[in-house]
Amino acid sequence: MEKHGSFVEACFYCPENENSVDGNIIVSREIYSNGRNMCKINGRMCTVNELREFMKNLIDIHGQNDNQTLLDTTYHIKYLDKYLQKEIYDIESKYKLKYEEYKNLKENLKNNYGDEKEKQRRLDLLKYQIKEINTADLKINEDIELEEQRRIMQNSERILINLQEVNNNLTNIAIDAINNSIRDLEKIEDLDLKYKEKLTELKSVYYEVQEIARDVSDYTVDINFEEKDRNIVEERLETIRNLKRKYGNSIEEILNYAENLRKEIEIIENAEEINNENRKRVEKLETELNILADKMHEIRINGGIILSEKINKELMELEMKNAKFNINIVKTNKFSSKGKDEVEFMIQTNKGEVEKPLSKIASGGEMSRIMLSIKTVFADIDEVPVLIFDEIDTGISGKAAKAVSEKLKKISFNHQILCITHLATIAASGDFNYYISKQVKNEKTITRIDLLGEEEIINEIARISNGDVTNIALENARELRKRICV
Repeated sequence: MEKHGSFVEACFYCPENENSVDGNIIVSREIYSNGRNMCKINGRMCTVNELREFMKNLIDIHGQNDNQTLLDTTYHIKYLDKYLQKEIYDIESKYKLKYEEYKNLKENLKNNYGDEKEKQRRLDLLKYQIKEINTADLKINEDIELEEQRRIMQNSERILINLQEVNNNLTNIAIDAINNSIRDLEKIEDLDLKYKEKLTELKSVYYEVQEIARDVSDYTVDINFEEKDRNIVEERLETIRNLKRKYGNSIEEILNYAENLRKEIEIIENAEEINNENRKRVEKLETELNILADKMHEIRINGGIILSEKINKELMELEMKNAKFNINIVKTNKFSSKGKDEVEFMIQTNKGEVEKPLSKIASGGEMSRIMLSIKTVFADIDEVPVLIFDEIDTGISGKAAKAVSEKLKKISFNHQILCITHLATIAASGDFNYYISKQVKNEKTITRIDLLGEEEIINEIARISNGDVTNIALENARELRKRICV
């Protein structure tokens, strides 16, 4: 039996999620000691990758090396548009409807050989194939007859020897014996009616055996094949086999394939009229899409400036006074479901440094605060219900720590926040505090997670702020807890 290594299960209340059961979503992952694992979503087994993709919409984890939705550039334009939803929603809705029609028409043109080179290439191929089939001049069951003929040719010597033996037996033995028997019965046929009847039967047999002998004699003539006859059969069978490899498992299937080729050729040659109408519609849609894309681009440029200013203000309050956040919006020549813009979040963390993509920031502490400032601005529109901040306090203290705790508290009004911290200021702002510890039992390390009561919270805040739990430290902890929780 496999030994259990660990088991994690979480229940999320998401009544608006289509995957929920009675509003709940239960996910679990069980890891065995041999490395095998089992993942489930609402009791349904899934892969680790499927679980990871599914959880991206439920939990956003921000640790020192985690790249979640805000680090994924494909999400940046979605975030910006959600922030601008009042200004951009109507235009974007019109654009999406036209874009879907545009995309479908382009696909139809492609499938209907609207591209001249593709159409000619396909026509050449179809005409080559139908010519190859027509040249073969196939007949139904021809292959079966040829295989039979081939078998006879391969066994012609054995057939000839046996036919000659049959012919000899019938001609030289059977017919003579029957003829002699007829003469004997003729001598006594007038003595009894039954002898006369048998004489009549025997004469009939005589004529039948003669007929069989003549047929067998003819067979021996037919069985003499020349080498060229053998080659003709083999070549014909090889032609049919070659066509079967390409176009079907039987002659009937090949002929049906040829009929389909004729129909497709007819469609391609008559498709130009339909394609011309589609091309005109595509040109009209391109003009309309460009107008809408230009409007969205203008809204995004203006909105991006405002959003950047708000995020920069948050960064200032988080003691990143030299940082500058910027939203880079580039207009491309290609239509997409979001217009023609490519959006990427950029950051300059120190004066004199080059602006970099958000995903290229190396410092875990800086990244955590950048994430927090963005999440603060997006708190009202971010649909991910659970946010996890792993050691967001890295490299900060004093005013920055206080600012971080205030931001976390603000975001918690719209989201479930889980925060792993070693800072008293941040720990004091939590509604619930859990203490994680490790113990060694029977030479095994066990990790414990305990929900702390209010006095235990005060003691822990005093310990992490002062090192020792003194009266002064406890008083300061109570004051900090009181001040932040108000």
